[in-house]
Amino acid sequence: MDSTEGISHTGFHAGSSPAKDDTRAAAQVARRQVRTMSATLYPTVPHRESVAAPAARLALKTDGASRGLLDGAWWPRSRDLLGELPALTDVLDPLWGRITRIAVNPEHWPVIPREIPVSGHIVKVGWFTSEIDPHKLLLLSYGTSRWDLLVVPPETGAQSAARLMAAASGHGGPPLTASALIAAEAARHAVSPTDQALDPGEPREYEGGASAVSAAVTGQTGPPGPASRLIIGM
Repeated sequence: MDSTEGISHTGFHAGSSPAKDDTRAAAQVARRQVRTMSATLYPTVPHRESVAAPAARLALKTDGASRGLLDGAWWPRSRDLLGELPALTDVLDPLWGRITRIAVNPEHWPVIPREIPVSGHIVKVGWFTSEIDPHKLLLLSYGTSRWDLLVVPPETGAQSAARLMAAASGHGGPPLTASALIAAEAARHAVSPTDQALDPGEPREYEGGASAVSAAVTGQTGPPGPASRLIIGM
């Protein structure tokens, strides 16, 4: 009885038999193989470097004494408000003070988020169907300053965009609403700029750099002269 109990007690603490040891070793090898296969089948996704967004395309009045109905024009590259606004605020924050709120008419913006993260802060977004011109962007900066920009439709051709931006940022002639400017440009071509497809052969100078668009905007004659207009991103 004492001998049997001693064997059982020793076997319990000493471990398994050699056969069990071989089985355990084989299992460990199998687990290592599974881990190796998993690492091969599901590799780590490489880190993607962020790409800087192109600068906002703007034409702004610089004479605050006679702002009129509009303070300038903005020519976004798409109707993606979430993607377009950060580049705009990067330019306007140093000029007008930190932009804290914007408001749009939802007619031409398919998605309107309640908040948009921009460099260093959040911009709150509102929308109104009757109080705001469908072709205008209203901005409020820190300190309750208000600014109004004509929104040139993204698909507008380069020459039409140049005329619209010059008209919105100029001081000559009677002040016109954003929609009135768009309508006047549409009448010029007898087709709405929002429906006019870009000519595949048209030079892509509106994509940035020193361009015919910038030259057309800055070259407009009439008081108080080209110095009253600030051209950015073109």
